[in-house]
Amino acid sequence: MVDEDISRRTIALSIRTGKLTARTLAWALRAAGRKIQKERQAHQTPHGRQTVRQLMKYGEATNSLPVEAPREFDRVARRWNVDYAFYKNGEGKYLLFFKSKQADAITACFGEYSRRVMARPRARQVPILERMKRAGELLRRQPQKERAKEAEREER
Repeated sequence: MVDEDISRRTIALSIRTGKLTARTLAWALRAAGRKIQKERQAHQTPHGRQTVRQLMKYGEATNSLPVEAPREFDRVARRWNVDYAFYKNGEGKYLLFFKSKQADAITACFGEYSRRVMARPRARQVPILERMKRAGELLRRQPQKERAKEAEREER
């Protein structure tokens, strides 16, 4: 009987209209459904990657770790289902914030992340602008052929 009370809920819907048609009723029910869905999402806590403000919003203790490659960590963290946030504190430097109660999952996740980072090749691909500058310098160093315009006269 208690389950029935929880599962059954009533909604009072009032519409001011000149003529109540099926289209008007369907529109009102869809609008009510959207409002209920919006209220439901507002009360749910977010999971996965969040902003630092969202992570600290629920009053739980947080810890932080320095991270170099946030995209790589994102790929690993999706598998471990942890709540985390990145904070950029310099050029290419990020702090990873996470909930303290998920420390065990973060430790395992961070172990896999560090194995991936260590396994990737150290020699990064040279940026295209730098390659273009090098090519320009090589062209300047090569001796230039002198081009002389010669007027050729043909005898007819």
